[in-house]
Amino acid sequence: MMLSRAAVRPAISAVARQQPVQQRNMATLREIELRLKSVRNIEKITKSMKMIAATKLTKAQRAVNSAKAYGAANAEVFKNSEAALPEDGGKKLYVVISSDKGLCGGIHSSVSKATRAAVKEDQEKNPDSNVTVMVVGDKSKAQLSRALPEKLALTFNGVGKDVPTFGDACAIADLILTSGVEFDSVHLVYNKVVSALAFESAIQSVFGEEALKNAPNFKTYEMEDDATKDLAEFALANAVYAVLVEGHAAEINSRRNAMDNASKNAGDMIGSLTMKYNRGRQAAITNELVDIITGASAL
Repeated sequence: MMLSRAAVRPAISAVARQQPVQQRNMATLREIELRLKSVRNIEKITKSMKMIAATKLTKAQRAVNSAKAYGAANAEVFKNSEAALPEDGGKKLYVVISSDKGLCGGIHSSVSKATRAAVKEDQEKNPDSNVTVMVVGDKSKAQLSRALPEKLALTFNGVGKDVPTFGDACAIADLILTSGVEFDSVHLVYNKVVSALAFESAIQSVFGEEALKNAPNFKTYEMEDDATKDLAEFALANAVYAVLVEGHAAEINSRRNAMDNASKNAGDMIGSLTMKYNRGRQAAITNELVDIITGASAL
């Protein structure tokens, strides 16, 4: 009887040493299982957002094709009138086109960076330059309020929830004109679609009322002041509409690509975590089998 007790005692001590290891393995397995569940839920969300963005992109592209006519009309007017800015550049107003929504890659950072670069270039050319910045969308507002707080005059939000309309552009143009900010030209900073996978920041310039009045080809005609003022306001609304629609399409396209990349990354994480979980289960089962065999051999 004493011999059997002595033989069992090492087996019991071996099992006791294995228990903390098993508990650690079980805790790790539970953590991996919870993380797997979380990543799978994230993958479902990103795939859904990708499909929604792909559906919206078709509508946004149709709107871009129709809005290009507005931008082309503006370019034709300014080209034929030979309007130009004063030699010192005059008073410039930068209007940054972004939106209130995120999860679309670096599209908001892109216009913010382009605005900072343009303002810096103006100040290097003329240290006394008069530059003002307005922002459409909360995302770029948060970035530029830190980078250019002294230049920021006005911000807009609530734009870009759906495809922008000409009414939205008119409302923004009216707020710009009635804000009390003086300017000789408006420079619209926006994102344009380059391809299905890329976008780039661009700046579209719109001349003010004084620049149109002083344009060489406008002087040859006798025009009332109200007509020139109305033309300048309509040109601003046209340009704002064109860049709003283009920027919205670029945002939707970027969001689709971002969600596609996020879904792929989530799939890679699921594969890695699944392999880790299976290895942990196999190790736990192996340890249990070793304990059983060790205990059986000791008896």
